[in-house]
Amino acid sequence: MSKEQLLDLLGPLTEFLRGIPLGDPGESVARIEERFPYQGETVETIRHAMVAAVDEGWLVPREKGAVKFGRLAAEYNGFSLDVVLSGGDGPRHLHPKGEVNLMFSWDGEPIFDGCEPGWAVFPPGSTHVPAVVGGQMLILYLLPDGEVEWV
Repeated sequence: MSKEQLLDLLGPLTEFLRGIPLGDPGESVARIEERFPYQGETVETIRHAMVAAVDEGWLVPREKGAVKFGRLAAEYNGFSLDVVLSGGDGPRHLHPKGEVNLMFSWDGEPIFDGCEPGWAVFPPGSTHVPAVVGGQMLILYLLPDGEVEWV
């Protein structure tokens, strides 16, 4: 699995997400789930590709504590694409334009900020310490215009 192949798989998703307002997380998740069901073929293909890229050692090459991480793209169809393999806490940050997360269980029964594996949306202006408990989770973070503020 190459970086370009993974980006090609994410192209339709990122193009779709450009038109989704993130102000109402429940509504946003419902719209994403309708087009890209978590249990569907497209998301499963993305999961397999991400797992292969982790196994190949290039997707999450850096590590800090219980978190391995890497940047897939600083800009791709209006989003930055970052990936973490987490079993703990990440750095506190603010989402000026919101954040979309695609989350896969890696081991155990992980929960990310109260969310099971699947889709999660954080609205514009939200702040959190990204925390995974109960196992490890492989998470794709999509930030509109790459906007994030470390607080």
